[in-house]
Amino acid sequence: MPGAWFRRFGTAGAGARRLFCFPHAGGAASAYLRLSQALSPAVEVLSTQYPGRQDRRLEPGVEDLGVLADLLAEQVRREAGGRPYAFFGHSMGAIVAYETARRLDRQAGSGPVHLFVSGRRAPSTGPHRSDRLLGDAQLRAEIRRLGGTGSRVLDDPELMEMIMPVLRADYRALAGYAWEPGRPLDCPLTVLVGDADPVVTVEEAAAWRELSTAPTAVRVFTGGHFYLDDRTQDVAEVIVSRLDAGARGGSAA
Repeated sequence: MPGAWFRRFGTAGAGARRLFCFPHAGGAASAYLRLSQALSPAVEVLSTQYPGRQDRRLEPGVEDLGVLADLLAEQVRREAGGRPYAFFGHSMGAIVAYETARRLDRQAGSGPVHLFVSGRRAPSTGPHRSDRLLGDAQLRAEIRRLGGTGSRVLDDPELMEMIMPVLRADYRALAGYAWEPGRPLDCPLTVLVGDADPVVTVEEAAAWRELSTAPTAVRVFTGGHFYLDDRTQDVAEVIVSRLDAGARGGSAA
């Protein structure tokens, strides 16, 4: 489905909540396959397929996070159709989710009911040095350092040839991103981070609480940058718990 922005990997039951998910740099919609299955049928996951990857590989990647958020805000608005929804973003996807939420909140007054940000320092703390990588050698080294399933492609030349244009585009977008202060969000935030993440500390992740006037919860998991690969069920339980609490008008412990 070239040009389409969202993929569904699970089934949605009656009354299922909706969760838009945003992948990491170099990642594709399939990064959320296991999470979609773990949340099904209670939560309908719509996993974002950025241009330039998998079935959208013939489209140029978007090298500006602001432009990407502009495009996604319109796509989410159309897909949501006035129904409540939440966002989940991991690593670069956390920034994409946040900036998309800001646009929806500002332009339509109908942003997400909850924002889950994972594996990323708050943008108000400034960029990490890994956002300023130069050249393919540094990009390859970063993939290996972060680990996760993505690091396995390093030993497959054909896969690397396919993924490098996407990585270059995504890291150019990260290098060009600068957080602009503005009105904070008014939706609850849940911050998720691995205790051994090499690119974000728990303290840096917790700084997300400054970006919303609503309650913020921080959840720390055992693992590195891609803790989600090993703790999918635990993350799914946090998502359901926090969405349930929001529906009741309370906050999860």
